[in-house]
Amino acid sequence: MRFLASFFLIFLICGCVRYGKLKNPVDLPKRLNECSGLTTLDGQTLWLIEDGGNADNLYGIDPRGDIVATFEVANGKNKDWEALTSDVSGNVYIGDFGNNKSKRKDLVIYKLPNPHKEKGEKIPAEKIRFRYPDQEEFPPDFENRRFDAEAFFHSGNRLYIITKNQSDPFNGRAYIYSIPDKPGKYTAKAEFQFDTCPERKSCRVTDAALSPNGDRLVLLGYGKLWVFENFRKNKFGKGPQRTIDLGATTQLEAICFAKDDLLYIADERVFQSGGNLYAFPLP
Repeated sequence: MRFLASFFLIFLICGCVRYGKLKNPVDLPKRLNECSGLTTLDGQTLWLIEDGGNADNLYGIDPRGDIVATFEVANGKNKDWEALTSDVSGNVYIGDFGNNKSKRKDLVIYKLPNPHKEKGEKIPAEKIRFRYPDQEEFPPDFENRRFDAEAFFHSGNRLYIITKNQSDPFNGRAYIYSIPDKPGKYTAKAEFQFDTCPERKSCRVTDAALSPNGDRLVLLGYGKLWVFENFRKNKFGKGPQRTIDLGATTQLEAICFAKDDLLYIADERVFQSGGNLYAFPLP
């Protein structure tokens, strides 16, 4: 009976999966089941990390999904790696700030040198530690559990962290904080907040990417994109100018720009769905 129930659950989940506007999925290697962050420095090699509980590794893959490089992150422990970004100097940043219950006091971002220039099997990491300025309880009550994060990006000399709201009841709001991009210990600066949409499943931010020219900021959700235009001039303005419904139901967790009008998106593998890399031209 238990086997039949499990089989029915798998069948139900797989049967309801939709990829929507995400066409021509590239299957990632089975060893990379939980992609949680993507970035690229040259538009060709995509750097990838996995979620907490997996190896302390940074992987390089090509657009076909083949692994072309693997580095162990020295001085970096994958407690809950949730996002990956990079800067114009070639540094790569790993966001170890997954915090589902808003109870962590050890939030950290690892700063890595340009992986294209590294030799050997390990890559060094420096630590950027931070705390949220408006969190006083660890954890707070359910209504105020908004200090989880799965998204950040680099602009200027700062890292911008976007929260994944875990409040109950869900209020559909994303909060944006910033910290310097240099190793140290900081209290984050509250920058901006905006309302996504009211559905808990699809309206939480799971990653972010800034275009190479700095003009477009895109935030990813489970099946949605929120687009901020003219970011260099207006920063966050009054919020995202548009929302794109991808029509996808897989667990979309990672996004990066390859070019100013081309995104790469990846999802986690759940049973027989997901575990893919998608090229998505941004209209």
